Amino acid sequence: MIPSYTTLSLELINNIANIQLNRPDRANAMNRPMWQELGEAMAWVDDTPEVRVVVLSGNGKHFCAGIDLGMLNELIDESINCEGRKREALRSEILWLQSQLSAVANCRKPVLAAVHGACVGAGVDMITACDMRYSTEDATFSIKEIDIGIVADVGTLQRLPRLISDGLMRELAYTGRDFNGQEATTMGLSNQCFANKDELMEHVLAIASNIAAKSPLSIRGSKDVILYSHEHSVEDGLNYVATWNAAMMISEDIKIALRARSKGEVPLFDD
Repeated sequence: MIPSYTTLSLELINNIANIQLNRPDRANAMNRPMWQELGEAMAWVDDTPEVRVVVLSGNGKHFCAGIDLGMLNELIDESINCEGRKREALRSEILWLQSQLSAVANCRKPVLAAVHGACVGAGVDMITACDMRYSTEDATFSIKEIDIGIVADVGTLQRLPRLISDGLMRELAYTGRDFNGQEATTMGLSNQCFANKDELMEHVLAIASNIAAKSPLSIRGSKDVILYSHEHSVEDGLNYVATWNAAMMISEDIKIALRARSKGEVPLFDD
């Protein structure tokens, strides 16, 4: 059964889970329910065999305006009198926010972000946790935390340097300046940009369909090996993939793929 949410919309079509941030009247700013539901949705797609790939987008004029500013006032629990305990509670809250976006990064299924309009602050944190990112030409990105006197703390400063150059990442983090979809693509944050949202979604869904047609076991294995290799040496990564393939490669998927190839057919894999 597909779950329903108050701040997200979720549909499953042809093994593709379409997740939309769904607070269009607030430019999809992330309030506490959205943070909670995003983590829950990612856990659901991770655990659901029928889901082979995820497309993450925003309803309305914008992808995501970042954290709901009203939520910032709720992060510090003023009912706690002890400053030490108050700060401990704030740290726990930040770690919880981080975990909601780490659920995107750690999902066993590929997650494709389709960005249009504003993608600000926590929106950038979110897309850096995705496998691939695509945008419209007029999308507007910014690491806006610096302009409200805080340090970006839920993933951008850790994940963005793996996507673009270190010097450029520092420039964006220190200045908070806006950059559009064309520049995002040039720097490597976005894989490709499109004239409008319709073209964007058509392309991203086509890529998602291509991925969904592959061996689900091989896709999950590829993502697992990629994530492991980010954190380890080349030698460790090679050893890990050898162990993975020794454990998982002897599957029905190989027989299905080879049989279909020999007959000139499209292979059909089990979930």
